[in-house]
Amino acid sequence: MAMFQVKQLLGGTLSLKNHNAHISETYAMIKVLHKLTRLSISKIEVVI
Repeated sequence: MAMFQVKQLLGGTLSLKNHNAHISETYAMIKVLHKLTRLSISKIEVVI
């Protein structure tokens, strides 16, 4: 999944004016990216 698609999925830009809410939204995005990364890693096959 391209970064553009992730941003579209999660709302695009961080536009919250409240600093604490901005941080919470950033952590939520990071958490989703980690889950997506874990999903894609399980599909990788090692060929030796």
